[in-house]
Amino acid sequence: MNDKMKILKDVLGRSRKSNQEHLFYCPYCNHHKMKFSVNIDKNVYKCWVCDKRGTDIYQVIRKHGTFSQVQQWRALSGKVEITEFDNLFEEKEKPAEQTIRLPDCFQPIANGVDIRAKSAINYLIKRGVTSEDILRWKIGYCDEGEYKGRIIVPSFGLSGYANFFIARTYNRNWMKYKNPRTNKDIIFNELYLDWDKDIILVEGVFDAIRAHTIGTAIPLVGSTLRENSKLFQALVRHNQRVYVALDDDARAKASTIINKLIDYDIQTYSLDTSGYEDIAEMPRDVLMARKEQADRMSSDNHLFQKLMNL
Repeated sequence: MNDKMKILKDVLGRSRKSNQEHLFYCPYCNHHKMKFSVNIDKNVYKCWVCDKRGTDIYQVIRKHGTFSQVQQWRALSGKVEITEFDNLFEEKEKPAEQTIRLPDCFQPIANGVDIRAKSAINYLIKRGVTSEDILRWKIGYCDEGEYKGRIIVPSFGLSGYANFFIARTYNRNWMKYKNPRTNKDIIFNELYLDWDKDIILVEGVFDAIRAHTIGTAIPLVGSTLRENSKLFQALVRHNQRVYVALDDDARAKASTIINKLIDYDIQTYSLDTSGYEDIAEMPRDVLMARKEQADRMSSDNHLFQKLMNL
């Protein structure tokens, strides 16, 4: 038994051989039969039940193995050690989850159509937000107080309590966005995220509302994505494909994020947003097509892409 096969069995359990492939129980769908096919020579895997597949077995080891098994596989594959990985996930005392109060004037639109909500609803319709989106994102509005004339999109943490909200004007008030003055190191709507789907990183919450049909859409809260942020650590921990879909005028910001994700061996794709002001303005069929056409980023082709954009 070669060294890689030994690691695979340590991670996935017993297997049986079928021609050049090894069949395991699928760690993704947990089907009762051995339907997870792995070909070490070709470095590919596929489940014949849930259709989970990939072109780098290392992603399976990263997802389901221990840190030691990950490092052993990296050494056998000639990969350099991720020196910051231990520090990124070292055990620390967890701070209490941030909670905030939504504005006192907050009115959920799903509670019923009030004549005072007409302007807010018209604004959402113009932005392509559907009634299903309003329910999914718990969208509301304020017609008085500090946030008067603003759409309110709340974020909920794992505890089920609100931990942030986006307040966007719908009647041309000064300051397009007026968000709460609180810690922005949160994962927006973490309570509802499905980490088993492709992750779509977008700039704003309206981009996320549009992009949720092609994956788990997460808006960035803040100017960048730091390695010690909760969102970055979650992306590395869950080890899912990430599509960076920032606005076309945020190329430098997108480039920095892509570099960081590549450094941690996250399967990272660059989704083309050119021709539109932002993802929220992009028709859903165009968005789907561009996801399918997105380029997988590596250190080499990302550098080439940056040079082409100079």
